[in-house]
Amino acid sequence: MKDLIDSSNVPSHLAVIMDGNGRWAKQVGAKRIFGHQNATRAVRETVEGAAELGVSYLTLFAFSTENWSRPKHEVSALMELLIKTLKSDTLELVDNNVVLKTIGDIRSLPKSCLKELDKAMESTKNNDGLVLNLALSYSGKWDLVNAVKQVVAEQVSAPSEITEELLAKHLNTYGIPDPELLIRTSGEMRISNFMLWQMAYTELYFTKTLWPDFRKEHLFEAILEYQRRERRFGKISEQI
Repeated sequence: MKDLIDSSNVPSHLAVIMDGNGRWAKQVGAKRIFGHQNATRAVRETVEGAAELGVSYLTLFAFSTENWSRPKHEVSALMELLIKTLKSDTLELVDNNVVLKTIGDIRSLPKSCLKELDKAMESTKNNDGLVLNLALSYSGKWDLVNAVKQVVAEQVSAPSEITEELLAKHLNTYGIPDPELLIRTSGEMRISNFMLWQMAYTELYFTKTLWPDFRKEHLFEAILEYQRRERRFGKISEQI
């Protein structure tokens, strides 16, 4: 399937909502955290597949601001899993020339998580390959409100000074192209408060595959579907 992909028409920025861990665990008669633990292979294969295709930016929606309202034991287990994964996978990221970055209100994360995140980002900062963005304690509404607060703090003198460019400059993703393709697993068909501003013209791809079962071939299938679409940005076909 990879051979069918047009390498000149690969999204420069791919975003993924990794959904279905809990349902996957339920299907095998296990607790929800078991699903999260078994999702690490899906992450690795997605990162590897994106790098192989020449994707420049990959943003994974790992933990939303709304996820803080989940049962405390699940949140704690997720934070522990994040620490464990960072410790075990950072060397592989370095070896594969991946740059690790984050978006979101990461200062709300436990200090132990921040410590490992800082170490991992420091270890990969000199790489120049795929940029892997982990969206942690992130939501699109939070991003927009945070951007507006920063704009107001600049004390603009007139409403006319507030432009799309000014607001975008204060978003967490400033300097990163808007995602051309969003993949959401598990069959749910919504964007769940993820990069609301940035996905104004993003192509949406939904698959019923649960995230722990997601593999490179599923990624390649999504890219092929993306390449079958005509992206018009408000124009008509004849103008493209």
